[in-house]
Amino acid sequence: MVKVLNALQAPSVYDASEKMIMKQRLFWNCAVLLGAVGASVLTPHPAAAQTFNLPTANRALFEKDGEARFFAPTVGKPWTSGQFGCVRSDGWQMHEGLDILATRRDRNGEPTDPVMATAAGRVAYINRVSGLSNYGNYVVLRHDIDGLEIYSLYAHLREITAGLKVGDAVQAGQTIGILGRTTNTRSRIGKDRAHVHFEINLLINDRFPAWFKKHHPGERNDHGLWNGRNMLGLDPRSLLLAQRTQGNTFSLRQFIQARRPLCRVLVAKTGFSYVERYKALVTPQTLPGGQPPAGYELVLDFNGVPIQAIPRTAADLKGTTRYRLLWVDAAEYERNHCRKLVARSGSAWQLTTTGQSLLELLIY
Repeated sequence: MVKVLNALQAPSVYDASEKMIMKQRLFWNCAVLLGAVGASVLTPHPAAAQTFNLPTANRALFEKDGEARFFAPTVGKPWTSGQFGCVRSDGWQMHEGLDILATRRDRNGEPTDPVMATAAGRVAYINRVSGLSNYGNYVVLRHDIDGLEIYSLYAHLREITAGLKVGDAVQAGQTIGILGRTTNTRSRIGKDRAHVHFEINLLINDRFPAWFKKHHPGERNDHGLWNGRNMLGLDPRSLLLAQRTQGNTFSLRQFIQARRPLCRVLVAKTGFSYVERYKALVTPQTLPGGQPPAGYELVLDFNGVPIQAIPRTAADLKGTTRYRLLWVDAAEYERNHCRKLVARSGSAWQLTTTGQSLLELLIY
């Protein structure tokens, strides 16, 4: 683990600028909360909001005690290992999607379940060469929902619908392939574990290929912008269940920003790809004197998703050359530490090399 470029402090120790930031944070968090409440009272919800759908006919997720029929576990493990989150290697390995079991098979025991678009959108990427990815054959779709660009991913497909190509429009529920077990990993996926690996992602950076070439010289990037390292996942199970409960009042933006924070980081950079793409996640505010932001305070969840970006002034960023860790929720880290973004050193928290790498990609 390498120390962050700037001096780090224990979460309970702040200099004057950090005290000011904390006061501003409290004010704006209250403003956002009150604004959200006011909007929910004053603004009528649309009669038919854009929603996400399950990508196969397996609906056991919504059935009582149906998890074992829905999730494909890893070999010898319970169904929980097929969920999203820190569910593998005794909580130290991240699984960034849902593994959804097959419900239909042919006479040879191979799956035949159609895999369908979770929502209306367009085809962003197709990989039909299974040996090039541990995802095997996979498809990425782009969706524009609640002012956000969202990318759903469907992996391990037995086959991809013939004629489907990048740029094609797709409707919610449209078949894009057949569930399967393709992968390039040494341990193959057995027939009994055939599944679709399903993700709901935010895209990190349009310049990922250049970043990857700079930081991983000599390594192959067969998928360009659609390399799995350039996507950060939301929990599809939590999202689908929240949407089912809330109906047309469901807001994807509010769902994202309600995630429990792991940490807060100051970044001395503006205009980077993520904040330009996800302006709906940037806290609207007027800085003193009408000055433009000099950087942002990024609120990250345990998977590294920036769930909120708060504009900051040059005074706020004093002493920050690139980025600086401000705060860590120790309890959240204890629950969800598998991404290894931060670590404690004595009484102080530090960004790990993994955490630094994520920030370097975010602001590249």
